[in-house]
Amino acid sequence: MKRAVVAVVGTVVLTVVAVFSVVSAVRDGRAVGDARLSLARGPGLVALSSSAESRGRAVSVSGGRHALTGLTCERLYAANGTGLCLRLAKGFTTYQLVVLDSALREKRTIPLVGIPNRARVSPSGRMVAWTVFVTGDSYNGGRFSTRVGILDTWTQALVPTLEDWAISVGGVRRRVPDANFWGVTFTRDDRRFYATMSTGGHRYLVEGDLAARTIRTLHDNVECPSLSPDGKRVAFKSAVGGDPSRGWRLSVLDLATMRATPLAETRSVDDQAAWLDDRTVAYAIARGRGNSDVWTVPADGTGTPKLLLHDAYSPSPLR
Repeated sequence: MKRAVVAVVGTVVLTVVAVFSVVSAVRDGRAVGDARLSLARGPGLVALSSSAESRGRAVSVSGGRHALTGLTCERLYAANGTGLCLRLAKGFTTYQLVVLDSALREKRTIPLVGIPNRARVSPSGRMVAWTVFVTGDSYNGGRFSTRVGILDTWTQALVPTLEDWAISVGGVRRRVPDANFWGVTFTRDDRRFYATMSTGGHRYLVEGDLAARTIRTLHDNVECPSLSPDGKRVAFKSAVGGDPSRGWRLSVLDLATMRATPLAETRSVDDQAAWLDDRTVAYAIARGRGNSDVWTVPADGTGTPKLLLHDAYSPSPLR
């Protein structure tokens, strides 16, 4: 009888602890459970967990509820039912990209030479792009090598690099042997895109044309652009004083006037922001030991930053 009482008490205690943990997790914005994930269009968003217990697992957020899913990636992005997951290859120390449909069925897998850094899907879900650091390279000292790849998921046409495209700097066609590209963001026509190109110590916002295979510079000191849903503005990070070692400031560039507006987030943002709608951008802020949180801020320079997701990064709205 005594053992039975102890067992019952122990069960009750464990149940209370479990319920308290779930309630606390939801209240604190942490993901709980093991939910099924859909990448179909809707009001929610997905992100990746940065907590030690579930690092890299996708978090589904909908209706104020956060749930942990079984999908694991290094970077994740989705649009219009297409997902792009950059992940560690099973059983190896190399990486691969996986194109997913809305039900997480794998449509194509491509090996990656380098460390995953950025991922984007075009608004239509047709085009996907990724950026990798070439093995052993980093931002340190401004010396690094990156590679961009683009895949048309309808035709399966693959663009493995942008370095052999026709490049114009300041309106002049030039050979740019030291060009590095990263941070692609697509327009709605699935033909044009914006990205960052570095050359000669400058980091430019560039516009690319997939059909013509051309690239032209638009603005200096722009990194990791993210095109707004209305296609009129680009959220980006810019190196403070032109020096990445001093951190990055999050801003929004009006593409018609080329006027940049610094946003209310004054902390260093080393991320490619995501637009939740035409008025709000989301981004990750690192806080040490591999952890980060997702924050939001108004896109017009007003307001204050607000915490959206605790222990998360790589946010992607499913609009």
